[in-house]
Formats: sequence, structure tokens, C-alpha cells
Amino acid sequence: MGENTSSKNRFAHLQGLFLIAAVFIPLGCGGPKAKEPEITKTKVDVPVFTALPQEVPYPQDNPPSRDKEILGKLLFYDPILSGDKDVSCATCHHPEMGYAEFLDISIGPNAQGMGSKRNFLEPNSIPFVKRNAQTILNTAFNGMQGHQTVEAKNAPMFWDDRVQSLEKQALEPIKALEEMRGPHFTEEEILQVVVGRLQHIPEYQELFKKAFDGENPISVSNLGKAIASFERTLVANNSRFDQYMNGDRSAISLLEKDGFEQFKKVGCANCHNGPMFSDYKFHVLGVPENKKLPLPDLGRADKQRVDSFAFRTPSLRNLRFTAPYMHNGSFMDLRRVLEFYEDIAHRKIRNKNVPKSKFDPLVAELKLSVKEMSQIISFLNTLNDPDFDKSIPERVPSGLPVGGHIQ
Repeated sequence: MGENTSSKNRFAHLQGLFLIAAVFIPLGCGGPKAKEPEITKTKVDVPVFTALPQEVPYPQDNPPSRDKEILGKLLFYDPILSGDKDVSCATCHHPEMGYAEFLDISIGPNAQGMGSKRNFLEPNSIPFVKRNAQTILNTAFNGMQGHQTVEAKNAPMFWDDRVQSLEKQALEPIKALEEMRGPHFTEEEILQVVVGRLQHIPEYQELFKKAFDGENPISVSNLGKAIASFERTLVANNSRFDQYMNGDRSAISLLEKDGFEQFKKVGCANCHNGPMFSDYKFHVLGVPENKKLPLPDLGRADKQRVDSFAFRTPSLRNLRFTAPYMHNGSFMDLRRVLEFYEDIAHRKIRNKNVPKSKFDPLVAELKLSVKEMSQIISFLNTLNDPDFDKSIPERVPSGLPVGGHIQ
């Protein structure tokens, strides 16, 4: 046994010397040297997985402070920010729902209830929100890929990346008809209307004065900064996967480790990687239409994209709290999501408006079996971290119902 191995090693060594000689002999020959061929290297993104950092990035013009965080939390729960004073940020991003919502697509103004129990009041002319409400947990880390950090001012937000930074994101729902604005104010005027309301509430006058410098601390800019400051406190960065990546090899089970390997092997990691399990790129998958939304509505929602069916890869963290899944809430559980990926890997069309020719090439690399689905789902459960701020203010300075009309 030892002799055979030794012979093989000597043979491999001689092969290596022969190859080295073959490479270098032509270079020593006389005459004109042959032009060396240009080597074009194809860049291949190798998936990198890391734990979430402990430090939260923030923009230079909005450093963290306790006063801003306290103010931002009150604003987050105060329906004074909505046109008809009936909707708050927490209406669709409530801590009981992991700062997401148990609805496929959200219901904004002129409605009552929370999550799956929320319904429009009658009569109603407000449309559904066109997208599934993503969780605000860990959005402070949006854009992080591999070991690289991202500048907080450039952090991508929403399914279509239409704005960057939490400061800008915080203002967008207030301006949207179907999210918070309602029908009685224009998009151009609503932010100044809200600022005017806040300026007439003594408690907000004091809170903004403590949080911000300047003669007129209650402004549109400071409104966004305060809410963003609170949202950066909504961090869940100690999942069992984070503990595992930080050195605790017992934090996840053997089954979950097998699921992690399958997750990488079958192709999920092509798009879901980095500390947030997102490449923050756009992919066309042909997700089935939400029957509540006719195609014209979907088209208007995505007019900023070259391809109206391309959506940004969502994070896979805290999936326990964020069902239903996909940009329009098409799937109620993770198994249905994986079955969908199995279908599109076999080039099955689940959306007649998206032909196979538009599918992302990475889709063809997905190969899933029923056993692998179970293993992968087991692994995805390691990305949940239930230890985040779930406290709710007892009251808000406007005196309106905390959270809006959610009872």
C-alpha cells in the first residue's frame, strides 16, 4: 500500500516537472518571441456568509442620540403623520408581527384592524398597497455584502430601491396615497401639513428641541432623521446562525448544518448571501400575480425599473415573522416558496406575463428535492432572532390612538 502510494507520488512529481518544462522551454528559444495571449478573467461572485455586525452604521449628518430615538419611536406610532390621522408606521410594521405584517399586501387609510384582521371601511376608494410590507428589523444593515459595509446614506430601501437611506425611506409612506397620505392631500403638500401639525403640539415642540439643534427643529428633514434613528435600534443580530458564525459551533444542529450546505449546493446562495442573506440585486422570477392587484397596478408600481418584473432580493433573516413571502405576498409558507423555485428551475411559468426568456439565468441553476427543501427550511430557522424591542408607547403626543385604527 505504501509502495504504491509512493510510486504514484513520484509519477505525479515527474508529471509536474514535465508540465513546468513544457511551459518554460519556448521562452528560452531563439528568434522573435511569440506575443503572449491576453487572458480575460471572468469575475465570479463567490458567496460569502458572515454574522451581522454589532455596530450599526449611521450617516454623518444623523449621528445616534437617545433623544432622537425616543422622539422617533413616538412618531413611528403616532397616526398624526397620516393624512386622515388614522394610520401610523406601526400599522403595517408592528412589533407583534416582527415589524412586518401578516397580510399579503397592506391596507392603509380608511381601514380598521391589524394584520390579517385588517379590512377597509365602507365606502372606500383607497387601493391596496402594491407591495408586501417588509420587516424593518435589521434595515439598518441594508446593502451589506460579504465583509463590506455600506454607507448608511446609500443603503437601498424598498423592493425597487427607489430611495437610499432610512432617512428618506421614512418619508415615502407618508407621501403615498394608499399607505398613509389618503385622498385629502396631495403628495407635494402632505409633508408640510404633517410638520405644521407637529409644530402645534407642545410636547413635540419640546421633544424636537431636545433632539435637534437650530431655531426651527421641527422640519421635514428632522422628521425623517428621528424616525430613522428609532429604526436603527430595531436590530436582531444574535440569531443562532450569528452565534455559529461567531464561533459557537453548537449553536445550530447537525440537521441545520446539513441544511446550510444544501442551501449553498442547490443555488440559493447565488442570490441570498452576505450578512443579510441578500445580494441586493434585481432578479426576474415570474412570481404569480396577486389576484388583488390587476397588472396595470403592478406596472405603475414598477415603472422605475427597466423590467417591471424585476425585484430586489429580500433578506432571509427573521422569516418566522415575515410571512407571507415574495414582493406581493404570493406564498403563505416557506415550502410553497421553495416549490415555486423548483417549478421555475424546470422552466415552468407561474406568471403568464413573464415569458421564460426573461427569467434570471441563475434560476436554471436551482435544483431542489423534497428532502432538500426540509433541510433548507431547518437551516432558515437559524436566522430567526426573537430578541428585539417589542415595547409599545402607552400614549403618543397627539393624543390619537397609538398605532392608528388597529383595534
